[in-house]
Amino acid sequence: MRKVVSGLFVSVDGVAQAPNEWQFAFDEEMGAALNDTLETADTILMGRVTFTEWAAYWPTVTSGDDAGFATWINDSPKYVFSSTLDSVEDWENSTLIKTDLVTAVNELKAGEGKNITVAGSPTLVRSLLELDLLDELVLLIHPVIAGEGRKKLFSDDAALKKLRLVSAQPTSSGVIIATYRPVH
Repeated sequence: MRKVVSGLFVSVDGVAQAPNEWQFAFDEEMGAALNDTLETADTILMGRVTFTEWAAYWPTVTSGDDAGFATWINDSPKYVFSSTLDSVEDWENSTLIKTDLVTAVNELKAGEGKNITVAGSPTLVRSLLELDLLDELVLLIHPVIAGEGRKKLFSDDAALKKLRLVSAQPTSSGVIIATYRPVH
């Protein structure tokens, strides 16, 4: 059975929205963690917002530091969960899923292949966790308070969900890479 793994940048105050506005460092250890995702996953899940933002950018990247990731994400099958999009045809290898999240993810997990990763999409990550579909949550916790009314990964009224810490690694820039697994 394949695992669904999410890796998200978050601030100390729990903000996951717009990390490009508050993420001040990207170090070797963070790069290694993200490279691990590329090596261990071959399928991508994302929500509407991430798809819309990324579909306009990643297909245009053909050189530079991001070329390797661009090739990986452009070539990988992408499953977009949205009730409002009509089409995802503008990004190659993308499939729109409007049906039941539980059924769709369980079918993907039962299929052949490597891990399934969630690209960005904090709303989708919350849903996957609530529905016991997320197998691993990797948080790259940045030493910054993002504040300013940005959305947090979890709302104040989120249901209780117990997680088990699998590993925690501080990086040279002060980020902590914390890996959790839900306790069922």
